[in-house]
Amino acid sequence: MKWASAVSVEPDLRIAVGKAAAAIRRELTQQVPDLVAVFASMHHRSEFARVPALVGAELPARVLIGCSAGGVIGGAREIEQRPGLSITAALLPGVELRPFHLESERLPAPSVDTAAWENLFGVRAADHPHFVLLPDPYSFDAETLVEGLDRTYPHSRKIGGLASGGQAPGANALFLDDQAYRSGAVILELHGDVELDTIVAQGCRPVGEPMFATRCERNIIFALDGRRPLEVLQELHTRLNQRDQELARRSLFLGIAMNEDREQYQRGDFLVRNLIGVDPDSGALAVGGTLMENAVVQFHLRDAKTSAEDLEELLAGYRSAHPMDRPSGSLLFSCLGRGQHLYGTPDHDSTTFRRYLGEVALGGFFCNGEIGPVHGRTFLHGYTSSFAIFRRKS
Repeated sequence: MKWASAVSVEPDLRIAVGKAAAAIRRELTQQVPDLVAVFASMHHRSEFARVPALVGAELPARVLIGCSAGGVIGGAREIEQRPGLSITAALLPGVELRPFHLESERLPAPSVDTAAWENLFGVRAADHPHFVLLPDPYSFDAETLVEGLDRTYPHSRKIGGLASGGQAPGANALFLDDQAYRSGAVILELHGDVELDTIVAQGCRPVGEPMFATRCERNIIFALDGRRPLEVLQELHTRLNQRDQELARRSLFLGIAMNEDREQYQRGDFLVRNLIGVDPDSGALAVGGTLMENAVVQFHLRDAKTSAEDLEELLAGYRSAHPMDRPSGSLLFSCLGRGQHLYGTPDHDSTTFRRYLGEVALGGFFCNGEIGPVHGRTFLHGYTSSFAIFRRKS
């Protein structure tokens, strides 16, 4: 298994493809790749329909996937706010690849018999498949997709990101083999001699204390430890230092514990969700996610320093857990709100990744929502960096 990644900032699409593809061929010693992933910035939007053919002519892979992007990642660089084309390619001996383009209406309900999902994707759970998901945010129900995949393939990894750059339905593009689609989702199923590890960096730290959502209904919390949530928030605010008080005004979130049997909770034990609003009359709190009554929750803060520390902690943990398993390649699905917007400098997450895991080929894009697992369940996230790390099984 061998991976290579490259980017080009050439504004001319044909030249950009030629330069990136030439770098890929050199890295792969002129071998024909099995998989190519291509991500193109909106500066190339007038030529999105030509992307598959141009890339396919230069790199005639078994499978080509990709999408439009608000920014692209490749060759240890993150290209934002300017023309960018990223190509990542892989030699994958012993790996079965099955790509799909789906529209939302073809999705079974998540609750139907799992056989319907296995029939749709043509692979059994016993084959231990993994999935890379590239949905369009305007036309495809990504949450139904990941819920159904989790139920059908509970031991499989699902990771990816929502196509970005477009500001209206039909503005994004999805690439599959020789086609460019304007709606739906591109999905890659792969199994065989491949392991897919995931790192999902949510970039938050807990503040205050864990609490029980003692009364809630769907995404509305009416009581935290028997108290009005607004009162709890006001009390928390008075206990924070001045810097955290300022952060709380613009970057306060709620973490929902994924394992409620712990005696102590730490960063990474929570699924982080947005706070939508507070009702000043009832003191109720609206959250961007459904909660079960008596769920353990804790408020979280996010800033550049916290995000950097979170990513470093996760990468160090991965390196420690896999001392003998050098990754072959990786795809990064990062939020549009990260990158230079968050850190003030370019290439932060890519550089940090390589500092911990070495000169591993890393490609990807800045997404309109990221997909990845937290404590074994797959979710649609915001503000995260989700890494798909590929290595040989044998």
